[in-house]
Amino acid sequence: MKRSTPPRAAAGLFMASVLALSACSGSGGGSGTGSASGSDTPAKGGTVQVLQNADFSYLDPARGWDGGVNAFYRLVYRNLVTKASNDADDPNAMVPDLAESLGEVSDDGLTWTYTLKEGVRFDTGAAITSKDVKWGIERSWDPEIGIGSPYLKQVIDAPDDYEGPYRSGDLDTIETPDDRTVVFHLKEAFPEFDAVLSMPSGTPFPEGTGEGDEFINDIVASGPYDLEKYTPGSVIELKRNPEWDASTDEVRKAYPDNFTFTLGIDGATIDERLIAQQGTDINAMTSAPTIQTATIARIQTPQLQARLVKNPSTCLTYMGLNTTKKPLNDVKVRQAIEYAVDKSSVLNATGGNQFATLATTILPSTVSGHQDFDLYPSEGSSGDVDKAKALLAEAGYADGFEMTLDIRSQVVMQRQGEAIQEALKRVGIAVKLNVIDVSTYYETIGTPSQQHDAAITGWCPDWNSSASTFIPPLFDGRNIYEKGNSNLAQLDDDAVNTAIDEAKSMTDIAAANTAWGALDQKIMELAPIVPLNVENRLYLPGDNLAGFVTPSGDIDYTIIGLKDPSKG
Repeated sequence: MKRSTPPRAAAGLFMASVLALSACSGSGGGSGTGSASGSDTPAKGGTVQVLQNADFSYLDPARGWDGGVNAFYRLVYRNLVTKASNDADDPNAMVPDLAESLGEVSDDGLTWTYTLKEGVRFDTGAAITSKDVKWGIERSWDPEIGIGSPYLKQVIDAPDDYEGPYRSGDLDTIETPDDRTVVFHLKEAFPEFDAVLSMPSGTPFPEGTGEGDEFINDIVASGPYDLEKYTPGSVIELKRNPEWDASTDEVRKAYPDNFTFTLGIDGATIDERLIAQQGTDINAMTSAPTIQTATIARIQTPQLQARLVKNPSTCLTYMGLNTTKKPLNDVKVRQAIEYAVDKSSVLNATGGNQFATLATTILPSTVSGHQDFDLYPSEGSSGDVDKAKALLAEAGYADGFEMTLDIRSQVVMQRQGEAIQEALKRVGIAVKLNVIDVSTYYETIGTPSQQHDAAITGWCPDWNSSASTFIPPLFDGRNIYEKGNSNLAQLDDDAVNTAIDEAKSMTDIAAANTAWGALDQKIMELAPIVPLNVENRLYLPGDNLAGFVTPSGDIDYTIIGLKDPSKG
């Protein structure tokens, strides 16, 4: 997802709990490179402490796919291709990882070939072979396991009834002519296939492993770190992987000896610890911006301002409307909800305009293809009750109806839900809030059989701030899955599907961007989601951290370390 959460730039569904200030002048503004933590080069050694409110969704990259866990995956896993490090000249570029180069593509764009580097190994000491790459990717088709990033399933040619290696066996459209060569055959030409392979579901695993729950509490590492300890909901400790060869990896600097992720800490407590910096907290950071609204007034001192790293986000927070549920299957009812929502109240619930910017479109202004429009305007963005009531009356619901809204068990999310609840009450819609644990939220709302009428979530582009990783995952009706579904609206509109195909097929980037912007408006006429806001991000890393560079608002653990490993 950047479920809120990384492109990454993004990753699919993103943690809508993320709170931050907009980019501004001052220490640490913009990319964050002006902060003390960003300008210093880390030293080798020590332990970086990461404080976070909730556990990761999954250690298994075939299952997980959100901004928080995607950043974690880069510490323990490698792919054929990955995103460049945050301190690179172009941090959004795709670069070779396990492969010697980016893909060699056939003239028709349907065949992509990669050659593995020599000397790449799993933590077991076994060489990573082409068959391991193939196996790891085949796991994406498993209906129980492959609930993460869907792109590989969407672009690699495969039989409609293929269900992964455990159920269906070998997928012959991924060829392994020798131990170092992998050949992919695509359904149709897709120029961004290198970026697709950078998604978590492209992680290789030893052939024959990973069935069932094998990777729920353990992993097979290919990156610079391996799992030392994992107590779900409590702690994750990483140690160096002695089988990782730095000479084969131009992306990961791997400065610390260890990472400790402490899970389940209240957001206010995290703020207190980062401000006070007692003991090892001088080496601490958060996995996502979790500055509470009550904390803002306290971080205006010169000392704390010097540590702030501020960035805008490329992620949209929105309310998905399940178009398969009555009465939300009526476009007039959905349009009534668009008018009824008080976006200014939701913004206040998010923390105000320091924390977010109101949204009226699917594509944020930071994403290629964005066009300014507002199909459902209201004075002060507080909602147009009269227009909402008129549409409900036309649809036969003058007296309103009841609906259930799924939200995360997170303070800001609950405030947002309550703001929507109060706004819709004005037009006779009674909203029940269904609170779901943060660690299982994406899996729950991504399973259509468990979805309710609506859900608050978020989305970030998965690479290069591209609309091609924003609109298709959310609105292509041919990609609605029984699990791991990102089309929460379950919109399946022939005209939208055709327009998606047309935009994806364009080789002229400017023309494609224009097409995506036009499609944004076409989709919003159908009202499958209510855009709420684009959250901004703020980090307060410990004073002893270095390499904290976040040009697109996303963390890159692979370049972070300590100024002085002996401290803390």
